[in-house]
Amino acid sequence: MNTIHEKKVLSVSEITARVKLMLESSFPQVWIQGEISNAKLHTSGHFYFTLKDEGAQISGIMWRSRVANLPFTPEDGMKVIARGSVTVYPPRGNYQLDCVQLQPMGIGELQLAFERLKKKLDEEGLFDPEHKKPIPEYPEHIGVITSVTGAALQDIRSVLSWRLPTLEVIVYPVHVQGVGAAEEIAEAIRDMNRFGGVDVLIVGRGGGSFEDLWAFNEEAVARAIYDSKIPVISAVGHEIDFSIADFVADLRAPTPSAAAELVVRDRSELLDILRNLWYTMQQNLEDRVHGLRERIENLVSSYSFNKPKDLLRQSAQRVDELERSLARSFVHLYKLAAGNHQGIHQRLVSLNPGRVLQRGYAIVRKDGQIMTSSHMLKEGDTAAIQFHDGEVPARVEK
Repeated sequence: MNTIHEKKVLSVSEITARVKLMLESSFPQVWIQGEISNAKLHTSGHFYFTLKDEGAQISGIMWRSRVANLPFTPEDGMKVIARGSVTVYPPRGNYQLDCVQLQPMGIGELQLAFERLKKKLDEEGLFDPEHKKPIPEYPEHIGVITSVTGAALQDIRSVLSWRLPTLEVIVYPVHVQGVGAAEEIAEAIRDMNRFGGVDVLIVGRGGGSFEDLWAFNEEAVARAIYDSKIPVISAVGHEIDFSIADFVADLRAPTPSAAAELVVRDRSELLDILRNLWYTMQQNLEDRVHGLRERIENLVSSYSFNKPKDLLRQSAQRVDELERSLARSFVHLYKLAAGNHQGIHQRLVSLNPGRVLQRGYAIVRKDGQIMTSSHMLKEGDTAAIQFHDGEVPARVEK
């Protein structure tokens, strides 16, 4: 019979390292569907959450650089599909999903939010035709709110310069997708109104998925468009794409290029052909780039390639945990110190001589010295008797 000394005994770190290697080698890239719970956006920018179904749950983390590109705000109860790799966090000995992509399950969740907001704003009258402002027939100053890196801006500029080179175009650059994009767009509309130097605003972006266009379905953008004193033309996506911004805007354009054509009130068949060719080339190029990007992601998703990055992420997660622990310790010490201070204060109050005198006691002094015994006084001595509300002189008769 083998004794325990004859067997290979593993340390906790060794067995965890083996489990980590097995799990991460077996699940380098997986798609998981489930319901979000315990959603927490840390001050570091990292997003922590739990994916669960009726039988199990798995912790998940999405790093700050990827959170910034999310087209929606993940919330508890939202059903999503997550893509990532299964990793092990050794300090706690649990496995988790290192999430690189997060999207609502189908378009059901976003579509439901879209319909709910559309109904709400419609009932408030934001879509009513009587609130639509007329587009100036011959504008001289055009404001454009979009991304400076997107194709939409180039489309608008090229059409406007070809149609009417004397037009002044004022560009306000914003993010058009991801967390915070809607607030940027809304603030840009308000800034343009405060500036007041434009005759009409074009607000929009090029085509994309329903999730990519989501910033233009946010309530903040809709209310900013509604409150705008400057007429607004929405130019979001392609002709088949509709957004909340389209319903609130004073005029909807099917594409950014069409918005530029509507502003100058001049259309031509040639521009339609060129625009369609350009979008076809753009789609082909995007498909090619997407395919190459997938190949590169597969190459860099191997365990050995990501080992240094994994160690860094573990350290970042550990820092987050230590930060939370430090905050809890600080609060505990503060409460303890406050309690001690209160106790000392109560003791000092109870020992106050004035409080004792108020209960009927008095202090007898002779020549400024407190007399603690009757034997310290003799006949003929003068003394001062202090009560709680004053002092009286006295003479010892016998």
